[in-house]
Amino acid sequence: MPKESVKRLYLSDRDKKVAGVCGGIAEYFEVDPTLVRLLWVIFTLASFGAGVFAYIIAAILLPHRPASAGGSSGRSRRRKARRAKR
Repeated sequence: MPKESVKRLYLSDRDKKVAGVCGGIAEYFEVDPTLVRLLWVIFTLASFGAGVFAYIIAAILLPHRPASAGGSSGRSRRRKARRAKR
Protein backbone atom coordinates (compact mmCIF):
# COMPACT_ATOMS: atom_id res chain seq x y z
CA MET A 1 0.00 0.00 0.00
CA PRO A 2 1.52 3.41 -0.95
CA LYS A 3 2.44 5.71 1.87
CA GLU A 4 0.59 9.03 1.77
CA SER A 5 2.79 12.09 2.04
CA VAL A 6 1.59 14.44 4.74
CA LYS A 7 2.24 18.12 4.23
CA ARG A 8 3.86 19.58 7.36
CA LEU A 9 4.50 23.17 8.39
CA TYR A 10 8.10 23.91 9.38
CA LEU A 11 10.28 26.93 9.97
CA SER A 12 12.09 27.78 6.75
CA ASP A 13 15.82 27.16 6.61
CA ARG A 14 16.18 28.65 3.14
CA ASP A 15 14.04 31.76 3.23
CA LYS A 16 14.23 33.35 6.64
CA LYS A 17 14.57 36.96 7.69
CA VAL A 18 14.01 36.64 11.45
CA ALA A 19 12.99 33.14 12.51
CA GLY A 20 11.67 31.64 9.27
CA VAL A 21 7.97 31.72 10.16
CA CYS A 22 6.76 33.61 7.09
CA GLY A 23 9.13 31.67 4.84
CA GLY A 24 7.81 28.40 6.26
CA ILE A 25 4.20 29.46 5.72
CA ALA A 26 5.06 30.47 2.15
CA GLU A 27 6.70 27.09 1.49
CA TYR A 28 3.66 25.29 2.93
CA PHE A 29 1.16 27.16 0.76
CA GLU A 30 3.58 27.38 -2.21
CA VAL A 31 3.33 31.17 -2.51
CA ASP A 32 5.86 33.99 -2.62
CA PRO A 33 7.35 34.69 0.84
CA THR A 34 7.19 38.44 0.19
CA LEU A 35 3.42 38.17 -0.11
CA VAL A 36 3.20 36.33 3.21
CA ARG A 37 5.42 38.94 4.90
CA LEU A 38 3.33 41.77 3.48
CA LEU A 39 0.10 40.16 4.70
CA TRP A 40 1.71 39.59 8.10
CA VAL A 41 2.63 43.29 8.38
CA ILE A 42 -0.89 44.32 7.40
CA PHE A 43 -2.32 41.91 9.98
CA THR A 44 0.04 43.26 12.64
CA LEU A 45 -0.91 46.88 11.95
CA ALA A 46 -4.64 46.11 11.73
CA SER A 47 -4.60 44.12 14.98
CA PHE A 48 -2.64 46.74 16.93
CA GLY A 49 0.42 44.53 17.31
CA ALA A 50 -1.16 41.11 17.84
CA GLY A 51 0.80 39.86 14.84
CA VAL A 52 4.04 40.33 16.77
CA PHE A 53 2.83 38.01 19.52
CA ALA A 54 1.51 35.53 16.96
CA TYR A 55 4.92 35.54 15.23
CA ILE A 56 6.76 34.90 18.50
CA ILE A 57 4.40 32.06 19.40
CA ALA A 58 4.77 30.54 15.91
CA ALA A 59 8.58 30.82 16.11
CA ILE A 60 8.51 28.90 19.38
CA LEU A 61 5.96 26.25 18.38
CA LEU A 62 6.92 25.48 14.77
CA PRO A 63 9.56 22.78 14.47
CA HIS A 64 12.67 22.96 12.33
CA ARG A 65 12.61 20.77 9.23
CA PRO A 66 14.24 17.40 9.96
CA ALA A 67 17.11 16.42 7.68
CA SER A 68 15.06 13.59 6.15
CA ALA A 69 12.11 15.89 5.32
CA GLY A 70 13.82 17.55 2.39
CA GLY A 71 17.20 19.15 2.06
CA SER A 72 19.87 19.82 4.61
CA SER A 73 20.06 22.96 6.64
CA GLY A 74 22.56 25.69 5.90
CA ARG A 75 24.40 24.86 9.11
CA SER A 76 25.05 21.25 8.14
CA ARG A 77 26.17 22.31 4.65
CA ARG A 78 28.68 24.71 6.21
CA ARG A 79 29.99 21.94 8.48
CA LYS A 80 30.44 19.64 5.49
CA ALA A 81 32.27 22.38 3.60
CA ARG A 82 34.63 22.98 6.56
CA ARG A 83 35.35 19.26 6.85
CA ALA A 84 36.11 19.07 3.14
CA LYS A 85 38.70 21.86 3.48
CA ARG A 86 40.62 19.94 6.17
